[in-house]
Amino acid sequence: MSEEVLWKGSPSQVLNLGKYLLVLLLAIGIGVGGFFFFPIWAALIIPIIWAIWIYMQTRSIRTELTTERIRLEQGIFNRKLDDVELYRVKDTSMERPFWYRIFGLSTLVIETSDLSQPRIEIKAVSDGDTLRENLRKQVEMLRDKKRVREVDFDHMADSGGDHGDMGDHGGVA
Repeated sequence: MSEEVLWKGSPSQVLNLGKYLLVLLLAIGIGVGGFFFFPIWAALIIPIIWAIWIYMQTRSIRTELTTERIRLEQGIFNRKLDDVELYRVKDTSMERPFWYRIFGLSTLVIETSDLSQPRIEIKAVSDGDTLRENLRKQVEMLRDKKRVREVDFDHMADSGGDHGDMGDHGGVA
């Protein structure tokens, strides 16, 4: 069976509304200043370039859910690609801040046992419930297929309650 893409997306630009508002206020300030000192109008290039940069940063973030892994890609000039195998997913949760709810968006938070990506946030996506449910089903199906189970160990239970000289290391000497 070959790997298939189940979902592909990027964060919504709603994620940047606060930044865009700041850019707009800066542009208005420069515009008002331009009425008193004409050469200041040239400074309007700063908020324009800043707005384009904010847009490109968000647009360059790509997340892909396949039948076997989560692929994370980001970066404008230098691209970074990271994969997390689905059987490493430990838990998922959904965050819906008020501002996102207005636009029907949510953030999917994924806890994994992957050392390079212990926490993945898929921000400002629409239909997050469906994405979360598809992810959950695919994780269970892949774990059954590969016969993999996630096991958590309690470090304090392993040490028999005697903490000795371990201090704040959580059972790691």
